[in-house]
Amino acid sequence: MGVPQEYDERYFSHQLPGGMIGTMRRQLREIRQEHRLPEVYEEVVRVRAELGYPIMVTPLSQVVGTMAVMNVLAPERYANVPDEVIRYVVGRFGTPPGEVDPNVRDRIQQMPRAKELMAQPPMPELSELRKRFSRHLSDEEFLLRAVMPADQVDAMIAAGPARQTYNPSMTPVETLLSELAKRPDVTHARVEREGFLMELRSHGVAGAKS
Repeated sequence: MGVPQEYDERYFSHQLPGGMIGTMRRQLREIRQEHRLPEVYEEVVRVRAELGYPIMVTPLSQVVGTMAVMNVLAPERYANVPDEVIRYVVGRFGTPPGEVDPNVRDRIQQMPRAKELMAQPPMPELSELRKRFSRHLSDEEFLLRAVMPADQVDAMIAAGPARQTYNPSMTPVETLLSELAKRPDVTHARVEREGFLMELRSHGVAGAKS
């Protein structure tokens, strides 16, 4: 603290998010390869260009960063390719913003795993999804049901809307009341502090004031 952070102009080249850089540095340190971080930065720039310049935000920044680390640590670039990179290259995440390097595309598409992923059925068209669900769903619920398991969506809807307000000063009191409700053996509780008094009894609230 109190020391200005070192300026690193490489950020404007690799554009990795700051939090991702910290995680990447820690993971490389765990396998005793932290000294190769500068190589990873250079490889990120190269991989991003080869993949058609995807925007460097989650999850695409992780896709590019992971591929760069694997290329640096492996004896040969693109010797092993994660499923997410394959799906990106073959268009399962949409059309890349720029042209994917033809050599990289050909190498990836020739991999056995790429053939397996390309054989998987794509996500249904919008018209097909509309037939599966009620026409009375809101756009938000429709999108949730299109990409998530039905039981998880049902649980979210059953839980009701999220709280729109939060009062940190009342959190301890609310937690206390919630825990006391689980203790039928507690018949009387009194909380008193400067400017606040709360007394509870099992047959009703005796009083609360501040």
